[in-house]
Amino acid sequence: MKRMGKRILVLLLFCLVAATGYYGYAFYQFSQGIQQPNLVEPNPSAGSSEWTKAAELPHWDGKDRVNILLMGVDRRGNRNSGLPRSDSMMLVSLDPEHKRFDLFSILRDTYVEIPGYGESRINAAVVNGGPELAMKTVSKFTGLPVDRYVITDFEGFKALIDTIGGVELDVEKNMYYHDPTDKGRYDINLKKGLQKLDGDKALQYVRFRHDATSDYTRTERQRKLFAAVAKQMRQGTTLIQLPTILKEVTPYIQTNISSMDMLKLSALGLQLDTDHPGNHQLPPMGMFRESHRAGSVLVPDVAKVQNYIKEILESPESQEKGTTSTT
Repeated sequence: MKRMGKRILVLLLFCLVAATGYYGYAFYQFSQGIQQPNLVEPNPSAGSSEWTKAAELPHWDGKDRVNILLMGVDRRGNRNSGLPRSDSMMLVSLDPEHKRFDLFSILRDTYVEIPGYGESRINAAVVNGGPELAMKTVSKFTGLPVDRYVITDFEGFKALIDTIGGVELDVEKNMYYHDPTDKGRYDINLKKGLQKLDGDKALQYVRFRHDATSDYTRTERQRKLFAAVAKQMRQGTTLIQLPTILKEVTPYIQTNISSMDMLKLSALGLQLDTDHPGNHQLPPMGMFRESHRAGSVLVPDVAKVQNYIKEILESPESQEKGTTSTT
């Protein structure tokens, strides 16, 4: 019996080592693949082809707050030397101490100063100088240090949702829109109700903006889906599928986050309160004015916006549980 017990123990240890090696190799391949400029290439006319390399990033000990800029880009019909405009921008502020995170959606028609290029819509920053300039622009706008980014495109978004088996979401109303681009490949046709969305349907959900309030409700849907995906990624079945997920999404993701920081973020992700994320829109209602100086744009009161963000992140209430704010 003792010999049998030892054999079983040795077998379990072997399986553990093999599984650790398998997951470790998958993670290594993923981290190396997404640190290449495979989605957004440097713009030769931007005056600089330098990127913020992982090794050059400020040290993060895994304990202090860290802010990561998420950008979804639309590369269809791209004519800007590999530099598409960002279709969506979201700043994720992670608080390791209180095990929570805040999502700040940035309206793409927000009219801000882009360092070195004057004032323009915030989603033009990535065209002018790639993710480096986009981070500088968002940092200047929000008052937060932003030096890490993640970029994906339509196909990457769909691949992620499909690989985790879809995501269950309550679609709040019927949504329909014919997109003439790519022969209707990105048409939107969703029915109201609780349902499991595959990658194609999830993309339709976050892209729909033909409401009375247009981009405001679109960014709300983006935050809603992001929170649902974050919650699902913590489930046991999804964690088992992690190597497959990483392999599928690698071609569609670009980042400057180092492998070590990814490991810290992964560990933090398992501890985060995904039921009560902070849910905010930038600029909030009442902190901008509409203008037609360059088409229809939103000119924010930057000082008020930065004070609003500071109050949210330092509020004892927001540290205890998530908050939702669009006003």
